[in-house]
Amino acid sequence: MARWLRPLVGVLLLLEGAAALSFLHHRYEELVQALFRVQSQCPYVTRIYSIGRSVEGRHLYVLEFSDSPGVHEPLEPEFKYVGNMHGNEVLGRELLLQLSEFLCEEYRRGNERITRLIHDTRIHIMPSMNPDGYEVAAKQGPDSNGYLTGRNNANGVDLNRNFPDLNTLMYYSREISGPNHHIPLPDNWKSQVEPETLAVIQWISSYNFVLSANLHGGAVVANYPYDKSQDQRFRSHRHTVNTPTPDDKLFQKLAKTYSYAHGWMHRGWNCGDYFADGITNGASWYSLSKGMQDFNYLYTNCFEITLELSCNKFPPEEDLERQWMANREALVAFIEEVHQGIKGLVSDENNNGIAGAVISVQGISHDVTSGDMGDYFRLLLPGTYTVTASAEGYHPQTVTTTVGPAAPSLVHFQLKQEVVRKPPERKASGTRMNNKALQKKVVPRATRRGTQR
Repeated sequence: MARWLRPLVGVLLLLEGAAALSFLHHRYEELVQALFRVQSQCPYVTRIYSIGRSVEGRHLYVLEFSDSPGVHEPLEPEFKYVGNMHGNEVLGRELLLQLSEFLCEEYRRGNERITRLIHDTRIHIMPSMNPDGYEVAAKQGPDSNGYLTGRNNANGVDLNRNFPDLNTLMYYSREISGPNHHIPLPDNWKSQVEPETLAVIQWISSYNFVLSANLHGGAVVANYPYDKSQDQRFRSHRHTVNTPTPDDKLFQKLAKTYSYAHGWMHRGWNCGDYFADGITNGASWYSLSKGMQDFNYLYTNCFEITLELSCNKFPPEEDLERQWMANREALVAFIEEVHQGIKGLVSDENNNGIAGAVISVQGISHDVTSGDMGDYFRLLLPGTYTVTASAEGYHPQTVTTTVGPAAPSLVHFQLKQEVVRKPPERKASGTRMNNKALQKKVVPRATRRGTQR
């Protein structure tokens, strides 16, 4: 199929039998009711769970779509959307509620594209990460809402400046040829984060997420890591230096997928700003420390981008339908991006899955690890790659594989256990053996892992 036809086909599939939706702002109680209404309408492919509570005790609810809700199926990737991280940036919150209703309704209608997406993907949707801040902003309303009113949580903390600063550790590690992936958290990290941040960190540590986006407002652009510049000499957060990750080309492709499926993001001129193709490297826009986007990439297997979706942080209700139509195809198309690159199982000689195995791609200094069942997912652009799987106590295995543009390549690894040799006995003369000679070299096991964004 010609490349220019694919977006058109996707739009036509979504237009087929589109459900009539209500376009309203939802307060916390109304948001909860909307989520449970979707769950009751699609009980066999949805599940609602809470990852924790906000400062003021509101649940941080997640709606899951899967053909096996509550269960991770081997080789089925995990995807997440997070909205309303800043309480007064509300469009993402409403779009995710609309998306939830849409996925349910289209699944019930038998929409082939949506059915396949739900059967092949475990989708997690969190409409609001900051329900306390939203309530503050909502009391002001769209017409009189201040630019910062309700942005922070109930403790007055900006949640997108509240994650452990792994960028600084990564930049230092790179100077000494250390890793820039699965960086361990500082010992005192729990005392430095808010309840909402703590809940999210524990959430993303519990699920092997592969791809993610968090939804903001105040600009119209798809922003990708790194958000924080490596240049530490400049203190101003507005200092701009392009700071790419080892997966920069892949991140650009992910961002463009959303931008070009959006109604107007790809045009570049929005809100008085210009971004070529409607995308930007975060630090190239302005440097941001302790953000959620970079944290996902440096601590977990998840590739996350930040979507700025509207010039108006709290758009009026009469604008919600237009915004939904502009974002609907993009929201679905971005989920589909989780199905690219390579995936497979890492097992031992008895076909038992090996958790925490490290998957390395030659030429890209960023690894991923296998999940609890031994399955792994590595997003990659089309091309030919040399890939190595390694785990503590096993011999590494290396293969060469080709990735196509349509679906992920299936690449399994079966690792052979290393033979443990007994150290030679000491000589009768009493001379000491060199301890270093007795140390067995092993592969280190990876740990598990206002336009202001």
